[in-house]
Amino acid sequence: MPAAEPSAPTTHRRRTQALVAVVVALAVALGVGGWSLRHRVVGDGGAPKTGDVAPFGAATDANPAGGPPSCAGRPARAPHELRGMWITTVNNIDWPSRRGLPAETVRAEFRGWLDLAVRHNHNAVFVHVRPSGDALWPSSYAPWSEWLTGHRDGRDPGWDPMEFMVAEAHARNLEFHAWFNPYRGGQPATVGGPGPRLDQLAPAHPLRHHRDWVVTYPSADRPGSRLYFNPGIPEARTFVEDSMLEAVQRYDIDGVHFDDFFYPYPEAGQDFPDDATFARYGRRFADKHAWRRDNVNTLVREMSERIKAIKPWVRFGISPFGIWRNERTDPAGSATAGLQSYDDIYADTRLWVRKQWLDYVVPQLYWHVGFAKADYAKLLPWWVDTVRGTRVQLYIGQADYRVGERGAWRDPAELDRQLALNRRNGVHGSVHFSAKQVRADKLGAVSRYSRAHYAGPALVPTMAQLPAAPPAAPTLTDARRADAGGVTLTWRGDGATSYAVYRVDGDEARLVGTARGTGWIDRTAPTDRPLSYCVSGLDRSGNEGRLGTPISVAGP
Repeated sequence: MPAAEPSAPTTHRRRTQALVAVVVALAVALGVGGWSLRHRVVGDGGAPKTGDVAPFGAATDANPAGGPPSCAGRPARAPHELRGMWITTVNNIDWPSRRGLPAETVRAEFRGWLDLAVRHNHNAVFVHVRPSGDALWPSSYAPWSEWLTGHRDGRDPGWDPMEFMVAEAHARNLEFHAWFNPYRGGQPATVGGPGPRLDQLAPAHPLRHHRDWVVTYPSADRPGSRLYFNPGIPEARTFVEDSMLEAVQRYDIDGVHFDDFFYPYPEAGQDFPDDATFARYGRRFADKHAWRRDNVNTLVREMSERIKAIKPWVRFGISPFGIWRNERTDPAGSATAGLQSYDDIYADTRLWVRKQWLDYVVPQLYWHVGFAKADYAKLLPWWVDTVRGTRVQLYIGQADYRVGERGAWRDPAELDRQLALNRRNGVHGSVHFSAKQVRADKLGAVSRYSRAHYAGPALVPTMAQLPAAPPAAPTLTDARRADAGGVTLTWRGDGATSYAVYRVDGDEARLVGTARGTGWIDRTAPTDRPLSYCVSGLDRSGNEGRLGTPISVAGP
């Protein structure tokens, strides 16, 4: 996700009492405001962070290449929706559980998160790989992340987490979206101290070598200040882009993902100290606010263009704060009364969608249905209208971290209702903040919405703007009942990135599994009757080819 970085006590939802105290203080001081990516709120104590495809949850034909798709004479259909969760590294919110753990422990923990995603029938993970000017891969542009190594000195952990994570995700047929915070240069450099100290950064940290790029700004969630790459300096922006594109070039990622951290969220009485930069670079602009927005717009546009120039199939998406502007400020805005990303953090999210610089957008709608200042049921249609007529897919950032809070969030059915609203409004999917909350399943809310909305697997929605090469139909070579239960299937395929497995149930053949290899075990196969299966192949962009010839398995 998206959006604001979830930090233990700050980001995607830090549920500690310290965080609650901070949120309450902000709510009182600002009236409306808050966090995102899971932390910006609009006064209710929460921590905030088209398409050419089938709507959220819709069943679509498995054989778009010609003729009604069928398996053993039954229509074959599959849901197409993005289902994911954010795995947050900053402050060790989700993973690794502690800094400086042995490599094998870190790897085992990550496999556990992926297995959780599979159990909930997710098809994507969004992993924090550049949380704060650092990297979870051997980078030429950034030091190793202290959240992994336990040290700020940039020491090498001796292995490549990114290579491992992508391989493990793909082995489970999960898309891997690399989540970056572009401009953050370092966590508060002094805990309880008066301000940041560059000498606390790794010796090779770029901000120590480009001190003219450094901007400091107070941090609401922790004592001290944060360090930022100055968004107004073109050379700094290019360096930040290069540092992220290094991961695109090097690794087989499926998506590049930002949350809502561009310019920092405003602190009372504090202005981002960039007057000198504006005087040097902002002469074309009547005011500093328009210049700041243009700086962020330029980053988004350039990243979109550069990603596609390197790997056209890699998706680019952003998880912004849920409010663009309030309608009392702008008639095009939403029926809300909260912090405005356009005005307060210089993120013109509506423009990015209209210009189609994004492949998908994941607004953080971290408020409950009926909340006066930001009603989920009113914000959702505004976002649906915003993406209408574009190729940008709409997913929603869901506030799993808020379950159990006072008021509406004490109702375990709140997220269930929100996912139902998403489906009725044609949304293409959801991303949940964050992995720890999905696992915690407070009040049984995750189990509840999973049963109702994620009972079976789903294919990732296709995007017309991405390369398409649907593979030939695979050939099923064997199907047999296993001694331990279930049915083991094997097939031959040519040119497919992944495969979809359909099983005839009653009057239709429904999607029962997906795989990256040429074999799969149907562990839910009924034992009381003969069964028929078909398999299709999908290309890198998720475009599905024709179904192969069915194969049958005898009954008892």
